[in-house]
Amino acid sequence: MGIFDIGSYNYNLPPELIAQAPAASRDASRLLVACRAEGRLSERRFYDLPKLLTPGDVLVINDTRVMAARLSGRKESGGSVELLVLGSSDGSRCAERDCLMKSSKPPRKGLKISFEGGLSGCVDRVIGDGMVRISFFSNSPLEDVLERIGRVPLPPYIKRDGEKSADIDRERYQTVYARVPGAVAAPTAGLHFTDALIERLAERGIEVCPITLHVGYGTFQPVRVEDIRKHCLHSERYCISDGSAERIRTAKARGGRVIAVGTTAVRALESSAIETGEIRSGDAETDLLIIPGFGFSVVDGLITNFHLPRSSLMFLVSAFAGLQFIKDAYNYAVLNRFRFFSYGDAMLIL
Repeated sequence: MGIFDIGSYNYNLPPELIAQAPAASRDASRLLVACRAEGRLSERRFYDLPKLLTPGDVLVINDTRVMAARLSGRKESGGSVELLVLGSSDGSRCAERDCLMKSSKPPRKGLKISFEGGLSGCVDRVIGDGMVRISFFSNSPLEDVLERIGRVPLPPYIKRDGEKSADIDRERYQTVYARVPGAVAAPTAGLHFTDALIERLAERGIEVCPITLHVGYGTFQPVRVEDIRKHCLHSERYCISDGSAERIRTAKARGGRVIAVGTTAVRALESSAIETGEIRSGDAETDLLIIPGFGFSVVDGLITNFHLPRSSLMFLVSAFAGLQFIKDAYNYAVLNRFRFFSYGDAMLIL
């Protein structure tokens, strides 16, 4: 198979290696260290990260915050409705939002839905493929209502049953540095960090620099084309402050490495530099698809979890490290019983 064939990004994963719960301690996860220059793989723990980086390096984190955006409601007929609320609230008491909707019958314009906590909604537009536009009404800003009654929108491969598990997810399916609400999925490479680990990185002279990219529902969408060059990503909003852009430029100028924490950070950084080759500050949207052959301008290293087969995230890590090297790394991870996907273990690619 060729490098652009979707089948080249497949691998066999025993179902029991899909992590269903977070590790007991965030930074106790296993860490596969992949050295591109030497083609070498080694194993550490995530709390060893400060020893694996060099003073002067910059870790770029994504400080987006996952919204409790999954809602259960009832139609006037009594039928149940499941919604995934997309985008960010405008803070008003009436908010119009795009949503993914699941119900026993297809949605229709004018459909009224009631939820807990005094929240109600009306379908203003049927977009298609399960997407609708809904006007929400409540006595409080929608963001506050979601935090009270919504559930964390976990990926479909994580099964949850019961309030205790839901409470765990509210804490652990969120980075310790999450700040800006707007994501419907976590930037999972960041789930391994603790406040203490960040302090140890700073003590070693490794700067932690925040940017924001709000992970959208497209992260759950499968690739349906055989030629990966034809795959289209949904746009996601990102923001890089003037201060963060300057700190990253300064680090690179003095010879420090830019280590992206997660594929979301990679896409934001490289999107900002796509025109000039140098990171630029600003607030923008990106649908950048990174596949083998892409020329990286900003990112020198990557911390990432293990991704689903045949996914756009597999394309990205293969573009960064080389397809065969990534296949070797994933084979090693499977043989050595690493934990996969959102709550799984991590890989450091240098």
